[in-house]
Amino acid sequence: MELDSSTTSNGYLLLLKGLSLIPISHYAFAFITLIIFLLISIIYNSLEIHFFQDLFSGFSGSPVQFSYNSSSQIYHAVVSNCRILQGNYSVTPWLSSPHLQTIFLNFFGNPPTVKYKRQLFTTSDGGTLALDWVTSSDVSDDESTPIVVLIPGLTSDSSSPYLKHLAYHTAKRGWKVVVSNHRGFGGVPITSDCFYNSGWTEDTRTVVNYLHKENPRAPLFIVGTSIGANILVKYLGEDGENTPVAGAVAVCSPWDLLIGDRYINRAPMQKLYNKALAGGQRDYAKLHQPQFSRLANWEGIEKSLSVREFDEHATCMVGKYETVDTYYRRCSSSTYVQSVSVPLLCISALDDPVCTTEAIPWDECKANKNIVLATVKHGGHLAFFEGITASSLWWVRATNEFLSVLHSSHYMHEQKKISTPNTLLDSSIDQGPYVNVTEDGMVAALNNEPTTDNQKKYR
Repeated sequence: MELDSSTTSNGYLLLLKGLSLIPISHYAFAFITLIIFLLISIIYNSLEIHFFQDLFSGFSGSPVQFSYNSSSQIYHAVVSNCRILQGNYSVTPWLSSPHLQTIFLNFFGNPPTVKYKRQLFTTSDGGTLALDWVTSSDVSDDESTPIVVLIPGLTSDSSSPYLKHLAYHTAKRGWKVVVSNHRGFGGVPITSDCFYNSGWTEDTRTVVNYLHKENPRAPLFIVGTSIGANILVKYLGEDGENTPVAGAVAVCSPWDLLIGDRYINRAPMQKLYNKALAGGQRDYAKLHQPQFSRLANWEGIEKSLSVREFDEHATCMVGKYETVDTYYRRCSSSTYVQSVSVPLLCISALDDPVCTTEAIPWDECKANKNIVLATVKHGGHLAFFEGITASSLWWVRATNEFLSVLHSSHYMHEQKKISTPNTLLDSSIDQGPYVNVTEDGMVAALNNEPTTDNQKKYR
């Protein structure tokens, strides 16, 4: 049956007449509902929320994926006996997003109460480090009690929520815990022309050697977080067998600083993190303006809106690196992975919004029998919240369990002297961040000859 044009027109007129009878408020409601739906969709996708995926799986979580050498005893004898690592990680439901996790950690974090006793450590070049020891009735005073050294991230110190989580729960096991704050952090002034940077391992080396000398019977473990993880892996690779460290854990390491720099400038959310990190670096510089004004480009520092800009105007000038890319290449830990001789667990989240998985040296980790790389589908950056109240961090529990199992095994590393350190990148410009320090001063730092000044303590 065919309809003529007049019949069709009458149909449209009837339709329009019917639509005109609908109250305008209903149209407004439908329009607002559509806008809200679109906004929710945009937010859901931009924040990489995975709530519905978790809901459909019954919030059962996802298993940990491991990358390791097939003949690795660290995996077969240690990691395989870690119940937490062999289980699933289930995200706190209302934090089902790497961005929500990361942001919540930095602004809230639900950290436990931790009390520290501060030790001021003076280095051979005149620098000052704040070593914050956890004070707890759970900590054993026995000389053989393990000591765990914590290395903070880029702009973190012992007051950071995630470090409080780690410090508290590690001390609960009865172990001694000390946060080795970077120079200029923790309220301590910069007392020399030597600043820390993302690949500056000398302070870690000096502190570790000092602690080993003072506590020869105590096993030493190190946990590095974010940039602290990069420093840790680089240090372990540089020293190889010649380190008293019995075992280590690197959490959310950036691995390759050059790749990380490209990544953090790529997407809108990453650019926000970049600005936030740069803001933290500027605040750090303002606390030590006299030194930065003298050694770097203060006007450029104040205008820095990204980590790269800060590194250009501050880090490279203080450390005498030719370019920012040179600094990133020289200080990336991925180059040193092959020389790590200490049992090392590396934990990363595949959705880390700050440290991309593109930088993870998968093949190098698999080639080294001492390294086990554990990756989790979700977790954000240094977050990994779990439980309905988000009161604990999964990686903290996994770290402590790994170190505990390692400590009870026969696979802890024992120091073996070698003639020279592993200088994989031999370059005259890879000597930062020392400025105007004599050769004797450098040798003294490497040999770690602590004086009585190193014993200064206060509450």
